[in-house]
Amino acid sequence: MDFDKLSKEQQVLTVMRKVLSNIVKEITPPPGAKYPLSESTVEDIRMCLGLITNREQELSAEQGDENSKNQRPYYVDEKKPH
Repeated sequence: MDFDKLSKEQQVLTVMRKVLSNIVKEITPPPGAKYPLSESTVEDIRMCLGLITNREQELSAEQGDENSKNQRPYYVDEKKPH
């Protein structure tokens, strides 16, 4: 869906999810190196991402997209989920 056609809440959730995910990707150290965030902060980020995902699914369902819960990424050689 086109970002500009999303509600303001959906836009905020989308941007927050992307920013949090990018921060985690950028600060992830190479294997064997110490992780720069405390376990508490990591858990807080997980909780935020979970809440964002749940709210995105609720908004999709409210708009009549009942398949929103099943929309997950898949590999191109896998059968597309229904």
